[in-house]
Amino acid sequence: MSNIAEYDSMDGLCMAELVRTRQLHPGELLDAALERAARWNPHLNALSASFPDRAREAIAGDLPEGLFRGVPFLLKSLSAMLAGAPATLGSRLFADYVADHDSTLVERYKRAGLVIFGMTTTPEMGLSVSTETSYSGTTRNPWNLAHSPGGSSGGSAAAVAAGIVPIAHGSDGGGSIRIPASACGLFGLKPTRGRTPSGPLAGEGWGSLATSHVIARSVRDSAAVLDATHGPAPGDPYCAPPVEGSYLSAATTYPKRLKIALQLAPLSGVSVAPECRSAALDAAKLLEELGHDVEEAQPEGSFEELQRASWVLVASNVRLTLSRRARALGRRLAAADVDRITWAAVEEADSMSAEAYAAAVQAIHRHSRRMAAFHRSYDVLLSPTLAAPPTKLGIHHMDSPDLAAWRDAMRTYSPFTSLFNMSGQPAMSVPLAWSEEGLPIGVMFAAAFGDEATLFRLAGQLEATRPWMHRRPSLPAGA
Repeated sequence: MSNIAEYDSMDGLCMAELVRTRQLHPGELLDAALERAARWNPHLNALSASFPDRAREAIAGDLPEGLFRGVPFLLKSLSAMLAGAPATLGSRLFADYVADHDSTLVERYKRAGLVIFGMTTTPEMGLSVSTETSYSGTTRNPWNLAHSPGGSSGGSAAAVAAGIVPIAHGSDGGGSIRIPASACGLFGLKPTRGRTPSGPLAGEGWGSLATSHVIARSVRDSAAVLDATHGPAPGDPYCAPPVEGSYLSAATTYPKRLKIALQLAPLSGVSVAPECRSAALDAAKLLEELGHDVEEAQPEGSFEELQRASWVLVASNVRLTLSRRARALGRRLAAADVDRITWAAVEEADSMSAEAYAAAVQAIHRHSRRMAAFHRSYDVLLSPTLAAPPTKLGIHHMDSPDLAAWRDAMRTYSPFTSLFNMSGQPAMSVPLAWSEEGLPIGVMFAAAFGDEATLFRLAGQLEATRPWMHRRPSLPAGA
């Protein structure tokens, strides 16, 4: 495409419609994406791998007639496998690993017509709220290069915010779609547990905490991708409740009058930056103006118990993945194989008992029941996505020598998001505010288990009332 602004102003469904009506060729869209990747990625480090020739071969073949036929797309180098492509998990231990199969989710992306041309950066094993590792380097936020785009889907969010692609794959085990969506001014929804498949090699991610979807510019793109990818695959251990109608239809239908709970303080009790608190309060006011009922309410639960349970599930699963890789390489796992934060997780996993794992599962199940009871009184729970605007780089580096400081920074930056990984509920970050420095601030909404439709309806209403796609970052002169 000769008109750069035209590409930058479109979402994925708009691009696909122009392909369908033969006003554009998929090759033109791919060229536009590659041009932007070449221009932006040296400054952002959002892409960890690129394979344009493979994408051109797909275009030259018979692209499926899906909703996103011809739309350029990127996969996070974690939680998704593309046969013949690298899958590094952000770790030097997997530096030479090449996938020998497509994930079930990737098969569905392909059927939707998406053109996959690269992989995005992630912190090692997805363990951080920022995308900074000794292996893949530092990924930067397009809104301000001194700040983090978040994690663990930081590369995907940076690529979408920069305009390289309109949508990109992400995964979320503690906030890893919603955190970077908030930090990069994008829409990010974590689906209900079991809504999208994790196979064929795994039945679930991180003991049921993690699930995959996308980070997007528009609500309707996110909804349409979920239409194309939801549902169990043969052999899946469980699935989310059945879907009535389409999510795309929900995203273009305003919700009924909702009863919304406003949570301003996290269960952990850490302080929330005034700008993030104001963003949530402003969203509450907007919702009341739109006819919804909003009142302050706080879910119950022990943050310490839940965080401990979450860490048992995460650390033990990370330990298993790393150990299997080391065995495949014919040796024992060693500290030199991973960054220091990852090695701390390995050591802690070694000290955990089988009883601790069972107790962790029971703890998150109790939390799920408490949240189910909470949503008998409220349709939606509203809170800040993060407790502070996008953090500066260096605070959350995976090779930090100060484990205590790193953990404290994690705890104080993202005290809201992980609760919905433990309950399995759908939750979304909506870009409704910007800081005085011009950095994005997301507002989070969660609905009852299985009720993505309500979130898409509400997000569509908010997007129509307070649109955000016109707000775009720009690199400094010469970038």
